Order: sequence, then C-alpha cells, then structure tokens
Amino acid sequence: MLKGVYLQRAGRAAWIALACALLVTPVHAQKRPQAVSRPQAAVIPSDPDEAFTALREAARKNDVERAYAISATLVDYPVPSYVEYFRIKPQLFDASGLARIDAPDDQVRVFLQRYKGDAIADRMRNDWLLVLGKKRDWANFDVEYPQFALKDDTQVECYALLSRALKGQNVAADARNVLSDPRYYGEGCVDLIGYLAQSQQIQRSDVAYQARLALEQNYLTLAGKIAALLPDARVDGDTLATIVKMARNDPLQAVAYLGTAQGALSRDEQGAAWGVIGQFAAKKLLPDAAGYYRRQMDLGGNQWLSDDTQEWRVRAALRQGDWKQVRQAVELMRPELRARDPAWIYWYGRALKADGRDTEAQQNFQQIAGQFNFYGQLASEELGNRITLPARTTVSDAEAMAMRTRPGFQRAQKFYAMNLRFEGNREWNWELRNMSDRELLAAAEYARRLELLDRTVNSADRTRNEHDFTLRFLMPYRDIMQRATDDVGLDMAWVYGLIRQESRFIMNARSSAGAHGLMQVMPATAKYVARKIGMNDFSPSMMGDPNINILLGTNYLNMVLTDLDSSWTLASAAYNAGPGRPKAWRSTLARPVEGAIFAETIPFNETRGYVKNVLSNATYYAALMSGRPQSLKSRLGMVAPSAVTTTSLP
Repeated sequence: MLKGVYLQRAGRAAWIALACALLVTPVHAQKRPQAVSRPQAAVIPSDPDEAFTALREAARKNDVERAYAISATLVDYPVPSYVEYFRIKPQLFDASGLARIDAPDDQVRVFLQRYKGDAIADRMRNDWLLVLGKKRDWANFDVEYPQFALKDDTQVECYALLSRALKGQNVAADARNVLSDPRYYGEGCVDLIGYLAQSQQIQRSDVAYQARLALEQNYLTLAGKIAALLPDARVDGDTLATIVKMARNDPLQAVAYLGTAQGALSRDEQGAAWGVIGQFAAKKLLPDAAGYYRRQMDLGGNQWLSDDTQEWRVRAALRQGDWKQVRQAVELMRPELRARDPAWIYWYGRALKADGRDTEAQQNFQQIAGQFNFYGQLASEELGNRITLPARTTVSDAEAMAMRTRPGFQRAQKFYAMNLRFEGNREWNWELRNMSDRELLAAAEYARRLELLDRTVNSADRTRNEHDFTLRFLMPYRDIMQRATDDVGLDMAWVYGLIRQESRFIMNARSSAGAHGLMQVMPATAKYVARKIGMNDFSPSMMGDPNINILLGTNYLNMVLTDLDSSWTLASAAYNAGPGRPKAWRSTLARPVEGAIFAETIPFNETRGYVKNVLSNATYYAALMSGRPQSLKSRLGMVAPSAVTTTSLP
C-alpha cells in the first residue's frame, strides 16, 4: 500500500484549496516529466528470464526509461501480460511511489481489455484507480471501481468514499469503518478526512482522533498532515496527542502528565487518555495496565479508542485474571472489531462461564467451535469435545490433472521456477477464487504433485465443507523428521506444526533477517548448534539440504525447550522472538496463567499469532499421526512466573 501523503498545513485557507481541488475537472493532458538522464545506460541481461527479473526491478523502482528499454527486448516472452504491466506501471507512479496525474490512460485501457479477467489486470486496475482518484477523474473512477475484484487497497476505498461524498452522499459511517489502520491511508484517505471535515460530515474531534491514531502507530508525518486539515490546529499542541506520544515511550510519564493536564480535558477525553495509557502499559506488561483501563471505562470515551486500545483492554484484564473486566471490555468493543477475530467470542464465553452464565457461554463457544483454528479448537474443548479430524474427501487423478489447463496455474509455475514467489502466489491465489471445495482439493493435490507444498497447504486450507487434512497438514521428509526427533526426544507433531508456520515447507525459503530453509534457522544459530553437536565440517551452504536443516533445527528447538522448562508455549515463542524474551514476559506474571492467556498477551503481534498457529497446527498433526482425539489445552499447559535467568542460546 502507498503510505505517502501530500497535503500541507495552511490554516483556514487549506479548506478552500482542498474543496476546489476535489471539484475541478479531470486533468488529462499535463506534460509528462522528462526522464532523468543517465551517465551510462545499465546493461540489459541477454538471458530472457534475467532480463524479465531486471524489468521487474525497474518497475518496482518506477524507472520509466529502463523499464521501457528492457521490455523492448522481451517481445516473445512467455508471460507477455507481465512484460506489458511492468512497462506501464512506472508511468503511473513517481520514484517515491505517489500516483502521477499524467499517467497514460489509453495504454491502461488497452491493457485492461486485452487481459480482462486475469490477476494482473486487477492489479493494473488497482493502480489506475489510485491515479484516477488523485487527478479527480471521478467519471472514469466510478466506471472502474465496481470492476476491481479484490478491493484490498484502503486508499482506493477512501477514494471511492470521496467520490460518493462529492455527489452529496453521507459516508461518515462507512468512513469510520475504513479509517482504522493508518498504515494504509496514503493520499486518498487524507483527502477523504479533509473533505468530510470541510463538508461537516465529521467533526473536528473526528479529525483529531485520526491524527492520534497515526501517532499511536508512530506515523508522525502522517499525524501532522491530518492535524493540518483542522484550521489553526497543531498535532503537538493537542493534549491528548501529547499523552499518546508520551505513553508510547513511558506510560508512567504519561500518567503523571495526565494528572496535571486533565483539567483541560472533557470527561470523554480523560477516558480516551487513560485508554491509550492502558494500551501501552499493557504492551509493556506493566501490572497497573488493567487499572488504567478501569479508569477509562469509568470515565467513558470509548468512541475515541483505537482497535489496538480496545483489544489490549481485554488482554490486560486476562492477565489480571479479572473475568468481569474481560466481559465488560469485550462488550465495549466496536461490533465490527469484535466479530473480526474469534478470540473475542471465545474469551467472552469464558467470562460468561466464570460469571455462572453457562448457557450463554455455551452459545458463544458454539459460534466458533466448527472453525479449524486456535480458538475454534479451544471452544470445542469448552463444549466437552476433544480435537478430531473431519471426514476426509479425496479427489481423483483426473480432477487433479485437470488443473494443468488453468492459465493462472501455468503462469504461477513459470514464476515459481524463477523463484518469483510474489507473482506466483498472485496467479495461484487468483485461480482459486470461486472454486468449489472439490476443485480446491484438486488444486491442492495438483500442487503436491508439482512439489509446490506451500500451495498445497494454501489451497486445501480454503475448503469450507469438504476437507482433506492430509493435504492441509502435509508431512514431507517424514523419514528425516522421524530420525531427527527421535534422536533428541522431540514431539514430531510440534516440529511439523512449527515448520508449517515457519516456511510452509518451502525448502529454499529465506526471511528478510536471513533465516534459511524448512525450519528457518538463522546463520549464527546454525553455526552455534553445529558446534554444540560436533558437526565440525559445517558451512552455511549446507542449510539447503533438508537433512542438515532439520538436524540443526530440531537440535536447537530441543535446546530451547529444555531452557524453558519443557513448555511448548514458551519454547514456540522463543523460536520466533528469541529465547530471552519469553523469560522476560513470564517474569512479569503475578500468578500462574493458562497457556492460552500467556499466548494471547504476548506483546509482539507476529509472535502472538505464531505461537497460536504453531500449537494449533501441532494438535492437528498429533491427531493425524496417532489417529486419536487430542487436546490443545494440554499442549498449552500453564505458564508460571519465574525470575529472568540468563541463557547462552542465540
């Protein structure tokens, strides 16, 4: 998503400029900026696949001149739609990623017609909608927007709402649902906020809230530009904004400041201040976090709490063991937020159960017990059931091999062969849209035969009523895995659950941090473990061998498990976040807590999701391997407080 924003603060005059800019006729014929001359033209690779990769990179940088030059050498390339897309796309955006108002509309129209129905056409339409919105070409925008299939771009959604608002429609309620994550606002959402405020569809307090929302996520420039939409406003002059900035770094400092500044705030604003302090205190696992949230609930201001603040209000109460506050916190959530994640349905059921309202609790558990995820499993256990596998649906050879003729799968295979997984995944996932369950299973089986194991899992994971968990939970390299886990006494189901989350069985997977292979072992960790187990001939190049990757990964996992009192919950967290962090998190506990509560209150978003997915996966793998019902609750166990101890593990 584009993150840049361009409106500048200009006091009251900004309103006039904004309104005029939004209502002007489309800009079609401005002169295209001249390409910057180069001291020396970069060499174009002679190999077509290498040239295509270079073209892709030129398009990523929005380098018009180089993209055009490379595309001219790829006349007969097997994927002409992408050659053409990569040639046109740099003409739609400048080097900083902002949409250009002098984009070649005619070329885009021809492209959309030529590749109608393809994934890359939807990608092009997404890009063009950003251009059309920026240059206020609402006539063309309104024609193209309904044809945008994925609708996964927040900035496009903001432009769509802006187009409606300019036609006199009241879009304030829809805007509040769209404007929840500033990471994806871009130019379009800033424009939307400005126009809605100027047309009095939203109030000054709504604009100030949006600025604070950006501050919460540390987007200082964006926060300033949103605040600039208010005449004579400054984000650094807003008391609540000051509290947000303080709370991010030091919640206790924010508490002290609020004590001196609360006289300048309304009751609702005081409540909002305590809420944001509660959020950052909870993320730092401070013991007073739940207390700060209780002050918020007493004062009000719930409408000014971000999604993050509302979710951490539940988590703080869970850590405190205050089931009444858990129930109240869930009840105060925005309905859309509450329905988005089964976590809140589950914990609300637990809070009702703790209050003796068993019938209502059961009704909540029943809502999600059929879901094949962490909270679906836990809800099923609350209903007295163990975790079992659904009936298996198998597809024929003919059904699987019929997938060979799907154009999207053909393009995906080309991209995977070039290790262009982003484009490969786009094409594969596009082809899966609107498939029946049997077709999804046929696609999964076809991917397995191609050894595209991540696509096997991805495709099988989408079925709704007919399932094949042997495809959803693959077990490749079984002999290697059996030997490695037996040697160190590890639970093989747990290791498979971890690999499924780490790499989706992509043998050559590499993370941005340098983790490598099936078990995503970091280079320094691999060297450490190799030395510990006496593998004196180890070199990093050996990590591409599944035997070595699994050997070193399982040995390290066993070391981590031993270091963390044999807790699968703590060890899973350690494998993702490092062995020191779960120790620090555990040290802040006031009493033993369920593993599920520990997992839900992990401060890192990635690690929180990781732990839940790994242990949910492991439960299904255990059911597959043993043929017997399983318990996720037993795997999670309890996590007790313990002083931080040093570790030599990397």
